[in-house]
Amino acid sequence: MKIINLGAERLASEYAAIEIVKAIINKPTTTLGLATGNTMINVYHELVKLINLNQLNLSSVHTFNLDEYMKLGKGDKESYHSYMYRYLFDHNETWNKDNIHIPNGKVRDITEEIKNYETHLSQDGPVDIQLLGIGENGHIGFNEPGASFDSTTRVVNLTKSTLNANRQHFNNEADIPTQAISMGLKSIMSAQRIILLAFGEKKREAIQRLVEGEISEDLPASILHHHPDVEVVVDDEIYKYLNI
Repeated sequence: MKIINLGAERLASEYAAIEIVKAIINKPTTTLGLATGNTMINVYHELVKLINLNQLNLSSVHTFNLDEYMKLGKGDKESYHSYMYRYLFDHNETWNKDNIHIPNGKVRDITEEIKNYETHLSQDGPVDIQLLGIGENGHIGFNEPGASFDSTTRVVNLTKSTLNANRQHFNNEADIPTQAISMGLKSIMSAQRIILLAFGEKKREAIQRLVEGEISEDLPASILHHHPDVEVVVDDEIYKYLNI
């Protein structure tokens, strides 16, 4: 695991976007693992700029999102489906919608949805670059503390810490989803390369615990110590507290 301090969120976001663009240029059939949340907004902003500057054809790129809220999906403003189109997919017409995979939390048969998602991931994978954020409690995707290191895509219950963090995205507390579909830890670990980004005081404790080397299902992100190619990209606000 490499720890990289790029000083500020802007530079870190540019770095992640550059690495994705390089991957697509070198391999037009690249498969990307994509994350959501506030951390990724600037990454996608920079990625859109670089994709359009380089006039990339994205029709053969496959994407897999980490998660989606239960009972939300296409057409719901607060869904991660809407997030991805708002910040990334709507900004270039060469994206092939057949190659965009985002779990659908509104389907009647959630078991079938999960099965199909894992099948597509197996067929189109492995993921070449997996983007990750990290929750304040150390979750990646929506794999909350206690999640099995052998987990694959499934429905998960969200912890109080995650519900509190998600409150900012919903007008009414009653509308905050308490469950989500999440790619599992085993599924995430199948990626060839992982770039985890974390910025600011709120993420400091989670990164400190991760860097200290504790490997436990109580800290889901700690599974990344078992992966051969992981970069943890941080800002000064986090790096100055790390004992490395």
